[in-house]
Amino acid sequence: MEFKPNTLYHVYNRGNNKQKIFFNYGNYLFFIKKIEKHLLPHCDLLAYCLMPNHFHFLNEPKEKTEEKEINKAFQIMLSSYSQAINKQQNRTGSLFQQHTKAKMLETENPLYAEICFHYIHQNPSKAGLVKEIERWEFSSVREYALLGNEKLCNQEKAHLLLNIPKDGNEFLELSRQVLSEEMIERIF
Repeated sequence: MEFKPNTLYHVYNRGNNKQKIFFNYGNYLFFIKKIEKHLLPHCDLLAYCLMPNHFHFLNEPKEKTEEKEINKAFQIMLSSYSQAINKQQNRTGSLFQQHTKAKMLETENPLYAEICFHYIHQNPSKAGLVKEIERWEFSSVREYALLGNEKLCNQEKAHLLLNIPKDGNEFLELSRQVLSEEMIERIF
């Protein structure tokens, strides 16, 4: 994956053959610990969502972090998670698809990063897992809505770069708005 400083990226991957990557509640928590340990030293995470068979991140490389460090962090994070899940599920082979995607968001129009931010949070609702986005526990939506204690995201940077309201209710109202398919195509 290619990463440049001062650039926002939509990073995503899914289970091999679209299979599950999270099998129980503890798997989600374990993956969050992997994010904290391996990814956060190298990237500012602005949004995330962990779904049963895929994940999404909106992140920005930290200043003076080299591309190879970020790639290595993703490799270690996904590999160590896969090994643990393979052992837990008594399975072998690749858990994730071969290539994690990192889509650089168009910098000439900051609206695309904002669309990506809200798309990530709307994922569980669109998939029918919850009716209200804030009910999904494994997403940064609860951080921005001020409903949880988890603090993975650099909220200050998100508020600054993406014009995200600091008020939890205003944030939820904005984040629940429907995105058009044309808008969503720009972030993939």
